Amino acid sequence: MPDDSVRSLRPARPAFNGRMWREVSYLLLNLPMCVLGFSLTVTGVSLGVGLLITIVGVWVLSGVLFMVRSLGKVERGLARSLLDLDIAEPQSVQARAGAGRSFWRRALDMLSDGLAWRTAAYLVIKLPWGVISFTLTLVSLVVLWPLLPWTARGLSNVDRLLASALLSPPPLAERVRELEDDRGAVVDTAAADLRRIERDLHDGAQARLVALAMDLGLAKEKLTEDPQTAAKMVSDAHGEVKLVLQELRDLARGIHPAVLTDRGLDAALSSVASRCTVPGGVRVHADLPTGTDRASRPDAAVEGIAYFTVSELLTNVSKHSQARTATVDAWRTGDRLMLQVRDDGRGGAEEQPGGGLAGLADRIRAVDGVFVIDSPLGGPTVVTVELPWHTRGAVARP
Repeated sequence: MPDDSVRSLRPARPAFNGRMWREVSYLLLNLPMCVLGFSLTVTGVSLGVGLLITIVGVWVLSGVLFMVRSLGKVERGLARSLLDLDIAEPQSVQARAGAGRSFWRRALDMLSDGLAWRTAAYLVIKLPWGVISFTLTLVSLVVLWPLLPWTARGLSNVDRLLASALLSPPPLAERVRELEDDRGAVVDTAAADLRRIERDLHDGAQARLVALAMDLGLAKEKLTEDPQTAAKMVSDAHGEVKLVLQELRDLARGIHPAVLTDRGLDAALSSVASRCTVPGGVRVHADLPTGTDRASRPDAAVEGIAYFTVSELLTNVSKHSQARTATVDAWRTGDRLMLQVRDDGRGGAEEQPGGGLAGLADRIRAVDGVFVIDSPLGGPTVVTVELPWHTRGAVARP
């Protein structure tokens, strides 16, 4: 007897249920939608092609394709809501081409849009199929009532195939859009980091150096008339110099720690774990190459992302989790670098728009990485990160 896991993988059998009635609704809507789509496509494309001997034909044809694309969006929405078919919405032609393009260039972009032409083909093909599916569904509702679930499932499966084949954006185009979104997130993160560094320099080290210069100027003036006061001021300035140096070291460590460059990710993770304030400490288990042999280590960019990811995760553990202990694991699997940070805190961590974890996830996914949080209420929290060992060629990974 098959177990539940095997049974759950089988498609649900047709039955008189909500899914069947959604399929029936879609099939009955096929005919009016097909008539509208066929009429617009055939009439508009024929008119536009006939007028291509003049510039008017370009505007007419591009306008028709724009409306065809809009109908395709409606069809995808119906397929999602009534057929439970998850079709991603493609990027608009204007967004894909970029801003600042002339009206003429936008018209040519629309004429060269493959999805618009595939949607036009879909709307033409759907008319004869819409007549057939509408008729069979109506007959089943009236005459062949016991067979309605099977009829609806079979006919709607054909619609699913047509929509998936002709209305879905090409996988490569979707991958490019994902990478563009990730690139934008990384650019925003980098800009925020630069602003933070500028603010830290301006409000911290720079302000201290200005005050230090003024104090040394006063000490210089008092050097001859009041040597004791001048000596005390120089001593205070010496202490201030130490504070400035410490601030600059902390800032430099936040940009790129020297231990990461000199000794590798293993030592860098141990260093950041030693600074974590979790009461029971942080245990680090790393099976990674060490030393200065760059050929055996991950790319420098990947090491940097891994280091700052673990650093920020441990900071979150210290501040928010109420954990007593935490562990960091790092290892290599094939051409991927794996990281896992676990704590025994209260749990409930999740990605929220604009939050720190969402920023980490964006940074990791921008290099074709994976970021997964498992944090039930009550804990434990486990964050798993997968990064490419080498960034070159990572974007080609499916």
